[in-house]
Amino acid sequence: MNAPQPPRWAKILLRWLHPHNTLEEVEGDLDELYAYWVLRSGKTQAILRYVLNVVSVLPPFVRRRQSKTNYEQSFFLNPAMLKNYFKIAWRNIIRQKAYSILNIAGLSIGMACSILILLWVQNELSYDRFHAHANRLVRLTCAAGDFKAAVSPAGMAGGLRAQMPQIETAVRVSKPVTNLMEAGDKKFQEKRVFFADSNFLQVFSFPLLKGNAATALKDPGALLITEEMAKKYYGNGEALGQIIRINNKENFTIAGILANAPANSHLQFDFIIPMATLAKTDWDLQNDVWGNFNFYTYFRLTENTDITPSGLQKLGVQISKIHFAHGKDSGQTLKVDFQLQPLQDIHLHSNLQIDLPGHGNVQYVNIFFVVALFILAVACINFMNLATARSERRSKEVGLRKVVGAGRYQLIIQFLGESLIFSFLSLFIAIGIVFIILPVFKNLTGKELGIHLTDGKLLVSLAGIAILTGLIAGSYPALFLSGFAPVKVLKGKMRVAGGNLLFRNGLVVTQFVVAIVLLVGTAVVYKQLNFIKNRNLGFDKSSLLYMPMTGDIWAKQQALKTTLAQNPMTENFSIISDLPTALISGSTDVVWDGQTANNQIVIPSLNVDENFTSVFKTKILAGRSFSSEFKSDSANYVINEKAMQIMGMNIQNAVGKNLTMSDEKGTIIGVVKDFHFKSLQYAMEPLILRLNKWGGVVVVRTKPGSTEAAISELGKISQQLNPAYPFTYGFLDKDLDNLYQSEKQMGSIFNLFAGLAIFISCLGLYGLSAFMAEQRKKEIGVRKVLGATVTGVVALLSQDFLKLILIAIVVASPIAWYAMDSWLQDFAYQTTMDWWVFVLAGLIAASIALLTVSFQSIKAALMNPVKSLRSE
Repeated sequence: MNAPQPPRWAKILLRWLHPHNTLEEVEGDLDELYAYWVLRSGKTQAILRYVLNVVSVLPPFVRRRQSKTNYEQSFFLNPAMLKNYFKIAWRNIIRQKAYSILNIAGLSIGMACSILILLWVQNELSYDRFHAHANRLVRLTCAAGDFKAAVSPAGMAGGLRAQMPQIETAVRVSKPVTNLMEAGDKKFQEKRVFFADSNFLQVFSFPLLKGNAATALKDPGALLITEEMAKKYYGNGEALGQIIRINNKENFTIAGILANAPANSHLQFDFIIPMATLAKTDWDLQNDVWGNFNFYTYFRLTENTDITPSGLQKLGVQISKIHFAHGKDSGQTLKVDFQLQPLQDIHLHSNLQIDLPGHGNVQYVNIFFVVALFILAVACINFMNLATARSERRSKEVGLRKVVGAGRYQLIIQFLGESLIFSFLSLFIAIGIVFIILPVFKNLTGKELGIHLTDGKLLVSLAGIAILTGLIAGSYPALFLSGFAPVKVLKGKMRVAGGNLLFRNGLVVTQFVVAIVLLVGTAVVYKQLNFIKNRNLGFDKSSLLYMPMTGDIWAKQQALKTTLAQNPMTENFSIISDLPTALISGSTDVVWDGQTANNQIVIPSLNVDENFTSVFKTKILAGRSFSSEFKSDSANYVINEKAMQIMGMNIQNAVGKNLTMSDEKGTIIGVVKDFHFKSLQYAMEPLILRLNKWGGVVVVRTKPGSTEAAISELGKISQQLNPAYPFTYGFLDKDLDNLYQSEKQMGSIFNLFAGLAIFISCLGLYGLSAFMAEQRKKEIGVRKVLGATVTGVVALLSQDFLKLILIAIVVASPIAWYAMDSWLQDFAYQTTMDWWVFVLAGLIAASIALLTVSFQSIKAALMNPVKSLRSE
């Protein structure tokens, strides 16, 4: 009678788990035990015991000699065994110092990089989550065609709250304004000043350290200041109840001291003034207008409101309908689409115009999170590579342990334990590295980052990183080493150096794919930034110095113009309403000759004087610019090429056409060549130039080498005409560069971690090349005896690694192209990804890798062949 046979699926599992053991060595013995267990305990329990044997892999020739009781006792580890494993692991680390240093260095640097990136990612994801009702707070945004903005009309906050029961409360915040603040003998221009509704502190959870939160913003003659400002103006004295004078006109009482605005808040303020103060002079607030978009509006929705994306979309549609109906009743037909943006999404998901500065980019967060994982993976790959490459040295240890009764599960736990020890040692070193380079990284990212070891969540996270790294890094070596057949190992018939070669080569390729992708990313980011820097903006941005017109200068504009014109250092000047770096004014109330339908496009406008084209060196394509010789120019317009195209005109017929903007009728007197007045992330927009009647900013084109002298003269003019205000100035080209600050930071971070990824990869290559040189020591000796040169031996040992780098270049190129092409889509104007970028990244990676390998190759090639062949 035939013995019972195990199920087919169980045998397939056996074959898969034990690729290095022949069926004759393992399968037959397990089949005998299966038959024994069927007779003793039934078929179901026999299958279970069979599967446990397949997984744990006690050698069959040992298992036959064990009693059932001994087998069941050996299935579980005991404390003494764990202690023994720890001792052996520690002795191996101490005994093999070079191997240990390479592994610990790679894992430490990889962990440190990952911790730094994850600190940055955590900071980016934490924005605006500290508010008590953060999940129910939304901001009202709008879109008119392709023009998407973060602002909304003054009258919509109260109007929508009255008509929509889903809105629990609403609060409006003004755009940031610059005011002169004076307390005693201290006087400063402050740029982070906001007007806000009286319920500001009830909607947002900004802590009020002193004062009454319920009444602090109800008095139009009071204001709130932050703790930092209180120290700035009053030192250690009491600021509450003190008087601050604004713009040399009005006195305000400090009604409360706010905690400094958290770094992870999209609202960054130093002073909060009641909206009722602004309402004294602001026409929009006085009339609750629904047509001018000048305020940031926030809603707190009721608890039962659907705040899912689809729910917020439905509310946005409802708001759009209400706005359209309101406009129709007042004779306006502009179609504007409104959206409700969750407060927690503002920092990372705001690609909107007329928004508050300092927002992040969710794409960068995703990219760097993946980079952190990749760098950690590169470090883990090093560990796997070095551990499996050294597997022959430990094969006899594995064989002996199996002979005396060790099961595979015990060996797996032993090797995983060793990798966890490596991992935790590396974690301690990584934390030290993080503390050392964190100040540099904070400066690089512009973030207030910190690592607090007293934070329980952080400690758990760090321990989780170490455990995960140890398990991932040690998993394959543990499975590989524990699968050796003891008979072959102890007979000396097993050579494992090439048994896992394909896997190790794949890991090396993966490492350099990551490194090359990061190198290409660095090159493309810098290429795009260089493209932006050198792109012709349509005007000459160099040597442009500007001074905001504040205080008394508004009333002394003619004296200002006369003084500037008479000074040889400042004679080439222009007075414009806004700087062409982030123009925010615009209107849809535009009518032109030949128009067939109501305008639905937001057309920005810029007020300029007669000197604009000469100072900014723009080009007039048709007609003329504004001139003091033509008194009628106060009612005329100059348009750019984009506006001309939208209006259905051309160079030949545009000049002389009638144009009305905001009920001001005039004539188009010229067409100016398109010039950029916003970030290059936005496509060219239409623009209308009007003659400046109000002032704004004085822009001076300085002569070569005379910038300091021009600043000095401008300061004297400011002191003469505006003595009550401090002199402030700026450079237009620097403001333009600041528009791309986040891209510069991204490039710097890419550069840093690309270098570290290559360094970690080279640590692994160094260890592998040393191992390969040792394995081929006798071969090298024979070749040298037969006449091989040092160059030939180096080429022999290096060519295998060079092939792997070439494969990595081929694999990395399409990945890098796709990733960077996706990133470039954020720019309306973008550089090209030339083939040489990929070749250069590959050459850099290959050169560094070959330099690393060559060190060991040359060392092996120069060795005296007598020493390596002595045993033969």
